[in-house]
Amino acid sequence: MLDPTSSTDVFRVRGGRALQGTVHLSGAKNSALKLMAAAILCDGPVELREVPAIADVPVMADVLRGIGLEVDLDIEAGVCRLEPRRVQPVAPADAVRRIRASLSCLGPLVGRLRHARLALPGGDRIGARTIDLHARGLEAMGATVTVDNGEVEVVAPDLHGALVTLDFPSVGATENLLMAAVLADGPTVIDNAAREPEVQDLARMLVAMGARIEGIGSPTLEIDPVDRLAPVTWETCPDRIEAGTYAMAAAVTGGDVLIERVNASELTLPLLKLRAAGVLVEEGSHSLRVKADGLSSVDVVTLPYPGFPTDLQPQMMVLLSQAHGTSRCTENVFESRFSFVRELVRMGADVEIDGHHALIRGPARLSGATLSGLDVRAGAAGVMAGLVADGETVVRDVHHIDRGYAWFVPRLQALGADIERVSAADLDA
Repeated sequence: MLDPTSSTDVFRVRGGRALQGTVHLSGAKNSALKLMAAAILCDGPVELREVPAIADVPVMADVLRGIGLEVDLDIEAGVCRLEPRRVQPVAPADAVRRIRASLSCLGPLVGRLRHARLALPGGDRIGARTIDLHARGLEAMGATVTVDNGEVEVVAPDLHGALVTLDFPSVGATENLLMAAVLADGPTVIDNAAREPEVQDLARMLVAMGARIEGIGSPTLEIDPVDRLAPVTWETCPDRIEAGTYAMAAAVTGGDVLIERVNASELTLPLLKLRAAGVLVEEGSHSLRVKADGLSSVDVVTLPYPGFPTDLQPQMMVLLSQAHGTSRCTENVFESRFSFVRELVRMGADVEIDGHHALIRGPARLSGATLSGLDVRAGAAGVMAGLVADGETVVRDVHHIDRGYAWFVPRLQALGADIERVSAADLDA
């Protein structure tokens, strides 16, 4: 069973064990939730496979049920069947506010109904993520966008194609505009579009449903609209961030781990940095073997894909804290992503922050501490730090980790980690 989301559960980690063995990856969190939203556009059932067993998936299912979709979710089997029956433009506010990905319903609702009204969603507190780019793009396509009293409403009776140039290659804005455009009147071009593999996965599923999209994987997407989208069965792409997390955990513990169901080509820069740090990385057709014995300093700069992912920056910071020499990390995507650093410093890491730059001197001897999992990736990084720290580390707020990593504790246990999930009450008893 999927562990229930609970703010009272904690992960208890004892360091000193090298990770060894094999881990099989889930479908990508940042793809599955958007594929679920895309079912709004379909004229029949959509079946998604390799859906990850993460806490955000049932929340997204609740959002879509509120909109009028029939949703049959088998989280353990990784299968989600969705069928739009009586789609309405309004989603339940309580479910919408629980996850940022609920905003992905905006584009398909506008495309199908020419109208959408959603509460502004929540999600990780890692920096300002406004809907300005979404709104400007939809307005270019003839929509009227109103943001008021914690809600966004889009009305577009004459939704038409347009040339939309994004100021920043926003994943969310690219996806929403793409889903609105496939059923609009007239062709749309999205310039400076996001190129992430998860965006590509969404675009390819839409094509399998009958959409006409050119330039997938490039900065320019060209969409010729169609009248309807047909039912489809689709397998969610592997989670590259999950792959990178396990690779870095293997490396920082001096382990030897085989990661299965991974597209190494989607991790070109992270793997380049791991190799530069002295990590042995062997690429198979759909696998990675990661082995390390000693780490060297490297410099890392986060950028939109195909750059180094901001979602792997906290994990990389833990690895660099154990590398010989001085490393430099520059965060260019989310201004609050360095919030995790204070937790790492409390454990003994030598990290100095200057604006959006961090200097990391290593190797530092880390000592177990009680940490807060501030967001999905910071929580995973906290567990990584615990794996190499002396003594016991307690990671709180693990509901964040539940949002992004399927079966995180049992998978780490299978690799030899000394980790368990317990209630805070049991911990304090």
